[in-house]
Amino acid sequence: MIPGFSKDTDFQEGAIMLVNKPYGWTSFNVVSKIKHLIRKSKGYKKIKVGHAGTLDPLATGLLVICIGKATKQVESYLKDDKEYIATFHLGQTTPSFDMETQMNRDFPIEHITTDLVEKIVRSFLGEQNQVPPLFSAKSINGKRAYNLARQGVEMELEPVKVIFHELEIIKFEIPKLTLRIKCSKGTYIRSLARDLGKALSSGAYLADLVRTGSGAFKLSEAKGLEEIEKYFKTDVTN
Repeated sequence: MIPGFSKDTDFQEGAIMLVNKPYGWTSFNVVSKIKHLIRKSKGYKKIKVGHAGTLDPLATGLLVICIGKATKQVESYLKDDKEYIATFHLGQTTPSFDMETQMNRDFPIEHITTDLVEKIVRSFLGEQNQVPPLFSAKSINGKRAYNLARQGVEMELEPVKVIFHELEIIKFEIPKLTLRIKCSKGTYIRSLARDLGKALSSGAYLADLVRTGSGAFKLSEAKGLEEIEKYFKTDVTN
């Protein structure tokens, strides 16, 4: 049984479901899956389902799903700070700043020491002007930026103000650097990878990303899709 839900739950009246998004799934995939399960198990012809903060397909972790009347709260949840555990690979870059695309350049890493990493990481604390990655869902003249990027269009998006509230080094062992990050909405951790690499006089890409928190919601409270599917197929229908 999923905490907070029973076979009598009226999803039309509003519900918040915390999902541990699996690797390779888009946030839209998860929303579609939840919507299908609810409609099939409850017999609804229509049900509103949305999420409060996109996760890239290669990222895992907390996805806040708003259902029914709770979809009215999506905008307020989108404003919440987010928390992540991110692992960066130093010394190489990719066009997408993560592993969606192939490595395109190599950089020196012999000069990167623990002291240098600590100094550079501290420099990112506070408000920053961050340029979003072109491989993103940003809209440019009505087109998604990632579609332009995949067509080979080269351009740079306008910087936006973001805030890094906390940056903690979890592990550093060349070429990998793992950070715990607490940041404002709209922050791209892939852009942080690019910027960290440049600040270290090297390069970097995002090798792994897990969202561990969104506002008051924590990943420890989230359920995997298999458990959620089991709930709808057993507890709701029996």
